[in-house]
Amino acid sequence: MILISDKEVKQAVLDAEFKENSIERKIIRILASSSARYSYDSLEQLKFELQLRREIIAASYELNQSGMDFAIFRKTRCNPDYWRRAEDGGFVLKENVKPSNAILDIFKNGSLYSTECATAMMIVYYKALLSVYPESLFNKTFPRIKLMNWHQIDSLLREVGQMKKREDYLPGDRRYFVNPDVNPLTPEWQGENVIDLGNGLYYGHGLGIHNPDMIIQLLNKNRTEDADESARLVDSAGRPDFKRLAGISQGYNP
Repeated sequence: MILISDKEVKQAVLDAEFKENSIERKIIRILASSSARYSYDSLEQLKFELQLRREIIAASYELNQSGMDFAIFRKTRCNPDYWRRAEDGGFVLKENVKPSNAILDIFKNGSLYSTECATAMMIVYYKALLSVYPESLFNKTFPRIKLMNWHQIDSLLREVGQMKKREDYLPGDRRYFVNPDVNPLTPEWQGENVIDLGNGLYYGHGLGIHNPDMIIQLLNKNRTEDADESARLVDSAGRPDFKRLAGISQGYNP
């Protein structure tokens, strides 16, 4: 059920706002048919979430095509023109560099970068926000970026790192495939952070774009010899605080 200003809005009314077969319509269908209550202060707030989810998916496809390699933290690489590689393997935005330019460089010069899957998720979310925020607002909102795992996450995106069981799982959510019996010699295969692309496929850095069965097969190839538990998709998701991010956008006066 979708509520706007505490009033239920039917799917057909919202569908009229978007093209047929669009990802926005697919998300609306999930929300409207759910027994859960999805409340928004305004239509614009809902539209912001739909737009950002669309851009999260688009950024996932773009990063998959960027040429960025997979690497464990002690072997990460980044473009020194924009980023300083920290001792923990994260990427720290250099002084006097526009955050927007640094994020875009990853997509333009992906071959200069290598990192693991959690950091890739954050790159996706930053790129998506850069696609919906004006550049000046993005740079004002995220003046000091460090790309790392959930321990180094920006406070405005902390919910991305918080996996929770959800009533519904939506395109643009961060999901996780866990590999309980991972081979201790290859701990990087203990699981895979992915983005739900909304069409039965998931993007995971290092694995690419696959359906759940293929991701599970790939993870299962990296288990102990006596493994008896298959990899699986965890029943939880991380997602940003769309309302808070929408408020920043709607309150911006250039």
